[in-house]
Amino acid sequence: MNQQEQRIRELAYEIWQSEGRPTGQEERHWEMACKLVETQGSAATAPSKPVRSRKAAAKPVDATPASKPAKAAAAVKKPRAPRSTKPADS
Repeated sequence: MNQQEQRIRELAYEIWQSEGRPTGQEERHWEMACKLVETQGSAATAPSKPVRSRKAAAKPVDATPASKPAKAAAAVKKPRAPRSTKPADS
């Protein structure tokens, strides 16, 4: 058994496990594993391109104009009256 066939066998087994070990799906798992190995093989032999790092995206700016007051003032609760400290009658 060569390395490629061993890798296909391992991947097919992992696929089988990840799907909850269903019965009767061996051929489909084998085909999926073959495609993965082919893809990995072509990616390994393809000339590598330099990887460009992406700059972090700028945080969005608040679109609310400064001239409009925020509605948060309407959400302010009124203070409660203090509770009585008088002891209850027994």
